[in-house]
Amino acid sequence: MRLRLDISPCPNDTFMFDALAGGRIDLRGLTFETGFEDIEQLNRRAVAGEADVCKISCAILPLTTDRYALLHGGAALGRGNGPLVVARGEVDLSQPLRVAVPGLHTTANSLMNRLYPHITNKPCLLFSEIADAVARGEVDAGVLIHEGRFTFADRGLRLAADLGAEWERRTGLPLPLGAIVVRRSLLVEVQRTVDELVRESVLYARAHPEASAEFVRTHAQELSQSVTRQHIAMFVNEFSVAVGPEGERAIRELTGLAGERIFVA
Repeated sequence: MRLRLDISPCPNDTFMFDALAGGRIDLRGLTFETGFEDIEQLNRRAVAGEADVCKISCAILPLTTDRYALLHGGAALGRGNGPLVVARGEVDLSQPLRVAVPGLHTTANSLMNRLYPHITNKPCLLFSEIADAVARGEVDAGVLIHEGRFTFADRGLRLAADLGAEWERRTGLPLPLGAIVVRRSLLVEVQRTVDELVRESVLYARAHPEASAEFVRTHAQELSQSVTRQHIAMFVNEFSVAVGPEGERAIRELTGLAGERIFVA
């Protein structure tokens, strides 16, 4: 059976999914065609029901639970890894500023809505374009995700707020950024196999970190090796192997999903 796997080109995704995409593990009769898109495009594919297996922002789970089940592995979830608000100088986030976000469906935007609800002027830009837009003065501030959180100081930008730290302070929970979903219309046995394969792919990547090096470099969008290593170290952790009870509590806190069945059965 052939399935399409849609992920981002970011190092944490390519690191975790190299073994699955490259057939380094036993795929148990499944084959995967891998596609790469920006997280906002991935979110739109999932909301539209176009994906088989897809990376999404955790914030959009309420829009997808009818058609997609959450996998236990492959998540970007943890502590100290949340989106950062940056600006050229001092800014007052209590004011109605113009703040660029990496997409309306992203967890970054969901956190802005939750923590700074008075900020409503939020142009959506590709995540890799936000820091430059802030540096040029096109917006008052910007919310950085992915590798942008490691490189903003190189553009002369300053940290205005750490959304992940504020989330942790208020909830005491790790921050659920992204996760992997599978189409519910697939046979339950297929869903479970995909769930197991994703976990095995993550475990393989952590046990053989050099095996994915070429795959990661190919899609790393000219990132330096040091930034790539920082990215993987920050976003690939034990929650990536298995979300677990604490991770599930964090996801439900972020999304407001209470009794709904969200994971693969």
